[in-house]
Amino acid sequence: MSFVLIVEFQLEPGSGRRFLSLIGENARASLRGEKGCIQFDVLQPEGEEDRVVLYERYLDEAAFEAHLQTAHYLAFARHGGPLIKGEQVRRLRFVEPGHGAAG
Repeated sequence: MSFVLIVEFQLEPGSGRRFLSLIGENARASLRGEKGCIQFDVLQPEGEEDRVVLYERYLDEAAFEAHLQTAHYLAFARHGGPLIKGEQVRRLRFVEPGHGAAG
């Protein structure tokens, strides 16, 4: 059963462009190098340059925990952290039978 996160970042004013560059690198590296990362979408609400939403889907919670130990995630956290004013994290799981299978 796959594991899903929705993360909403409120960024420091004017830091959107730099943050998008950093989170984009993290997302690409996650999809390219982590077998347990199924989907990693970076979204931005229209007209809200200082807000970014992530939709991340992993094979399971262990795959997400492994993601948090990767060099690309740690680099993102180190450089992107100061650009974040606030964040909200939602951990979700599929509850309807037949949904959430990997792949």
